[in-house]
Amino acid sequence: MTQTFSATFLLLIALAPLFGAMAAGLFGTGFFSRCVSRKGAQSITIALVAFSFFSSAWVLYQVLANDYSFNQSLYTWSLLGNKVFEVGFMIDSLSATMMVVVTSVSLMVHVYTIGYMADDPGYQRFFAYISLFTFAMLMLIMGNNMMQLFFGWEGVGLVSYLLIGFWYTKPTAIFANLKAFLVNRVGDFGFVLGIGLIFAHAGSMNYTEIFAQAETLSEQTVTGTGWPLLTAACFCLFVGAMAKSAQVPLHSWLPDSMEGPTPISALIHAATMVTAGIFMVSRFSPLFELAPTVLSIITVIGAIGALFLGLLGIIQNDIKRVIAYSTLSQLGYMTVALGVSAYPVAVFHLMTHAFFKALLFLGAGSVIIGMHHDQDIRHMGGLRKYMPITWITFLIGTLALVGTPFFSGFYSKEQIIEAAAESHIWGHTFAYYATLCGVFVTSLYSFRLYFLVFHGKERYDQAEHHGHHGGKPHESPWVVTLPLVLLAIPSIIIGAIAVDYMLFGSYFARTITIHENHEVMSELAQAWHGWVAYGLHAFTSVPFWLMIAGLVVAWYAYLINPALPPKIYRALVPINSILENKYFVDWVNEQVVARFSRALGRFFWLKGDKGVIDGYLIGGATRLVAGLAWMSRILQTGRIYHYAFAMIVGVIVLISVFVLMN
Repeated sequence: MTQTFSATFLLLIALAPLFGAMAAGLFGTGFFSRCVSRKGAQSITIALVAFSFFSSAWVLYQVLANDYSFNQSLYTWSLLGNKVFEVGFMIDSLSATMMVVVTSVSLMVHVYTIGYMADDPGYQRFFAYISLFTFAMLMLIMGNNMMQLFFGWEGVGLVSYLLIGFWYTKPTAIFANLKAFLVNRVGDFGFVLGIGLIFAHAGSMNYTEIFAQAETLSEQTVTGTGWPLLTAACFCLFVGAMAKSAQVPLHSWLPDSMEGPTPISALIHAATMVTAGIFMVSRFSPLFELAPTVLSIITVIGAIGALFLGLLGIIQNDIKRVIAYSTLSQLGYMTVALGVSAYPVAVFHLMTHAFFKALLFLGAGSVIIGMHHDQDIRHMGGLRKYMPITWITFLIGTLALVGTPFFSGFYSKEQIIEAAAESHIWGHTFAYYATLCGVFVTSLYSFRLYFLVFHGKERYDQAEHHGHHGGKPHESPWVVTLPLVLLAIPSIIIGAIAVDYMLFGSYFARTITIHENHEVMSELAQAWHGWVAYGLHAFTSVPFWLMIAGLVVAWYAYLINPALPPKIYRALVPINSILENKYFVDWVNEQVVARFSRALGRFFWLKGDKGVIDGYLIGGATRLVAGLAWMSRILQTGRIYHYAFAMIVGVIVLISVFVLMN
């Protein structure tokens, strides 16, 4: 008999970060009072997030070891006829894994924030925001229905807006958070349409009830059209995932969001918000599997992001933006895995990426602290001897990112490339070559960043001429380096430990649905002979040598012959112009989409608001009343014989009508 969890216990896991956010935000910022000090805010929020983490780890253990599960509604939020909208939880291997990933990275970020934000006047406010974000993400992944999914979806979007614009006196931060908010609203419009289509035809918001009708829904069309229902609904859902998980063309908000403090880069853009779309598609696999056209679209869009967004990382000079474009590329890899029906591989890469990308972002923050808040990698170099802990942990994160054999990223990334090769869905060939070329690109920009920051000539003194630097670099305090060390451990070993069970065992057997026509996972299983053999075999594979090629090119171009990159830059001016303008996506958004939107808004304002509403409805009513008043004023002469004449005319009219009617 399957055992279940206590509903109260699960509710406490989700609500603990909310309680911390309320304590720090309401009683530490002056909203109600300032009775919670800086130390109190950090202590309360860290303790409550730690509770959620250790409890989530216990939940995952019980799910895997003792076959625990939970799928119940806890509270009826609203009734609409016979339709019930509820708050409830679904705990299985997918949600339990996400709970551990989110709370572990969040805990590391909370600890890291003590050192990074030590001198910031908004200290308590920041702890309140990141705890609130953790709560919203937990509600998203633990929910058992689409209403709760949407609540968490919008919650993380709202808090990301607050976090990106945390330094609200900084114009670039305000522009960045507004951009993130607007782009995500575009995606959310599609997301709401997808939810609405499913609800209208399935008659329920509950996952279990919807998935039970998957075959029936696949035979239906959208009312009033000939469109297949699941194709339309799944495409709309994926539009939401495109914005939240920063897929082409709704990706432009993520690099600009680096304007926020570094801890949120790790929290939002490594492990949580940007992976919400990957989680959502995996959760809805029973529906997406019956919409092959949408799977092909997902595959192609993911492949474009994996390769072409990674190319933009090569020309960036801001340390955080290089890692941000790396995130865009890796999200593309995850999306490719979704498109070729390798959902377990996508979630596996989500997990490994969460650890090594959080490590890289926090490592970048440590470098920024050591460089006295200078983020330009052209002002760095030789930091290895000044920041040994940051150096070695950053190197570990880099090796995991590029797919070095036996590191965590290797196992998940290689499986995505192989899944694209083995798939038979339309677009898989393009995806295979895009992800393969992406290995070289990833290695090139990753080792370019690593060599420019930690090796070569020391250039920190050049920053003094730009008004940034304040002395020699230095290692960060222990509250910054401890999370780096703790994140470095899973960045090395988690892939080897989890790959066999997560991909080729029964880990997702009752959670993710894969149609019998999509045999990618079974084909991958046939070629699997264990993590050791797989790691050893990698030394003879094409991706490994592409990774080595990227390393060698970066080593030669940025350490041995630094004059080479400027020569290449001058020789490839047209290509560089395209890359520096980020494929002109921002230009199109600002000069075409925004201008058209403003023109359309002005048209509706002039013709609709001022013309129809003010001119005819409101203004017309005013003129009608004025006209009637004018006519009444003419008739009211004050002379008795006028009134007597009107009465006689009225009587004649009434008699005439009566006679005609009879």
